[in-house]
Amino acid sequence: MEFGPLQLLVVVFKDPHFTGGVLTELHRLREHDIVRLIDMLVVRKNEHNALTTLEMSDLSEEERHRFGAVVGSLVGFGAEGDKGVEKGAEAGAAIIGDGLFDDEERWAIADAVPAGSAAAIALLEHRWAIPLRTAIGEAGGTAVTDAWIHPADFVATGAALAAQHQQKSFGQGGDR
Repeated sequence: MEFGPLQLLVVVFKDPHFTGGVLTELHRLREHDIVRLIDMLVVRKNEHNALTTLEMSDLSEEERHRFGAVVGSLVGFGAEGDKGVEKGAEAGAAIIGDGLFDDEERWAIADAVPAGSAAAIALLEHRWAIPLRTAIGEAGGTAVTDAWIHPADFVATGAALAAQHQQKSFGQGGDR
């Protein structure tokens, strides 16, 4: 089973105004095989603490078991080498086979959501990256690292650079 890079996305909606736009965009991405939704849990509490939940996955039960087995075997290999692969595959299939969230985790997430707000936790597979990874491998390349850089990170970098520049200016007799 080949799968693309996985992203765990946690989103908080402090004053949710759901009009269907988020689900529409998620559907579009899934329909074009850009992402696959491994699992998602959305929890919303109204101002009276009444709870609404939505759980979604693109995986069938069989696919969840296979996905869990693959992930579990990788974890098992990392933990115990070759002898951990089978044990990890069995554990992964059992854990993920029923979805990522068990009842206890669902309730813990629901308890953490304040009244009048919502939260979503999604595990997304980036399907678009599979052919790119294949092409890199066929060209003899190996990805050694990757990271997400959010626009807010650039803002923080700019602020840090400005602060450093200001400190240097003060240290060199600049404007005070």
